[in-house]
Amino acid sequence: MTSRDCVFGRHALRLGGILIACGLFLGCEGSAPPAGEPTQTLDGDPWFEERSQPAGLEFTQRSGQGDRYLFPEVTCGGAALFDMDGDGDLDAYLVQSGRFTDDPEDRPPNQLFRNRGDGTFEEVTDGSGADDRGYGMGVATGDYDNDGDVDLYITNVGPNVLLRNDGSGRFTDVTSLAGVGHTGWSTSAAFLDYDADGDLDLFVVNYIYWSINAERDCFTPAGMRDYCDPKVYEAPAEDILYRNNGDGTFTDVSAAAGITAAYGNGLGVVAGDFNGDHLVDVFVANDGMLNQLWLNEGNGHFHDGAMLSGCALDQDGIAKAGMGVTANDVDDDSDLDLLVVNLYNESDSFYRNEGEYFVDDTATVGLGTVTRIFTRFGTALLDFDNDGRLDLYEANGRVRRQSILHSDDPFAEPNMLLHGTARGGFEEVRPRGGTASLLVATSRAAAFGDIDNDGGIDILVVNRDGPAHLLHNVVKNRGHWLLFRVLDEHGKDALGARLTLRAGGRVVTREVRSAYSYLAANDPRIHVGLGDHTGAEDVAVRWVNGTVERFGRYDADQVVTLRYGSGMRVGE
Repeated sequence: MTSRDCVFGRHALRLGGILIACGLFLGCEGSAPPAGEPTQTLDGDPWFEERSQPAGLEFTQRSGQGDRYLFPEVTCGGAALFDMDGDGDLDAYLVQSGRFTDDPEDRPPNQLFRNRGDGTFEEVTDGSGADDRGYGMGVATGDYDNDGDVDLYITNVGPNVLLRNDGSGRFTDVTSLAGVGHTGWSTSAAFLDYDADGDLDLFVVNYIYWSINAERDCFTPAGMRDYCDPKVYEAPAEDILYRNNGDGTFTDVSAAAGITAAYGNGLGVVAGDFNGDHLVDVFVANDGMLNQLWLNEGNGHFHDGAMLSGCALDQDGIAKAGMGVTANDVDDDSDLDLLVVNLYNESDSFYRNEGEYFVDDTATVGLGTVTRIFTRFGTALLDFDNDGRLDLYEANGRVRRQSILHSDDPFAEPNMLLHGTARGGFEEVRPRGGTASLLVATSRAAAFGDIDNDGGIDILVVNRDGPAHLLHNVVKNRGHWLLFRVLDEHGKDALGARLTLRAGGRVVTREVRSAYSYLAANDPRIHVGLGDHTGAEDVAVRWVNGTVERFGRYDADQVVTLRYGSGMRVGE
């Protein structure tokens, strides 16, 4: 039996009765995590400094929690880091919720912040047209109309909203014209060019079919009112794929593309070429149900390859409470590995890509025990100290009341930072969360990007019913770096393009993407930590249309723009 047969067989043994582990809201959150490999910590200086107030980025998310404990209240809180005005600096968009039972005009609006160019912000919501007042969940970013400006797609419990950017930070609601105003409960979303026709399509993840009239009452073992588990509702939803028609409108092709062949309690999404066929695929993290890996067949159709590929379940055949998800090439073997974060008492799921299948290597990389003590949402695999190895950040917060309190908020937890080791694993960084003073909140979205263009990746964290945290990267003695903005023939971020380079003995592979983490849109520029190397060689880009261009060598410690057509085309 081959190693691939072992992986597939391990899951197939469970097909007759798949074990569904605790979903996002089960009462098992109160139990102790099982024993496993010992947790190691790296004690030292802080990696981040919380600067939301001095930076002028003051935003307090409101879930609207009241006496009834309405289900959406415990999942909300999205954010985006994106360049809204084309000046090269990341601006910020934060998604608000408010009281669900209020009329929209009585809810607080989403907020827009302009980066002044020095890492500080001013709020510019008034008059921007970006002040949507739906019951907000998350946001996706991408230039859907190829005019060179980054647009916003906002997911809500209720009608989603597409905001067209005019390039000056003014937005127009074009939802009705575009035909993308899904009215269910959407969570994460991603712009992608699945058909390689040069314009961005849209994948929208949905959680459950829910209405306030169908709300249930749930309680803790002590009889206190609490949030319910999704399985109480027995209403998992289908996701949506919108094809861009190229004229400002979209067509719902979910059924024709095969996306409606499966359903789930979807929370996280990431797009990328997971099987090496140069087509953009989609991975969806489902809460307490099988994950989905929608493999692009290149003819407008997808099939769910998660089970046969080994990333639908964990190594024991259990479906975990998948929330946030991220993808990157952790082991420098030129394919995308996956990381899904889960519920308290469940470890992360690290799926190592072996080319034709995934292997659950969670324990091997040191994530089998350390991550179980918190409930995780926002996440990323990025190189925060620029040493050439990917690190891991996780934004945490419970979904059911807990008996061990970290603060007056019964859902609040500290976040976690783990350092990528030379052995290919992860070790927790102390002080916990990478900040000098422990930050405790009910964190949801985490958006990642270099806010001040200094080569250090910063983090914007949205906290349920609390102020957002802006974590400025202050790692001492960071290594060298390069930051690539990869633009297609229309001048937009080339989502789905794949960049490769050589730095010393490493061959680094990265893809252009904005959608990962949880309810978040991130800096689409490709950040590469170089360690002691003073430059990178053999920089090349495979564009979504299949064209490959070489761009040569670049010295370290700069922001570089790579434009389609400006490199040396391979084969000419």
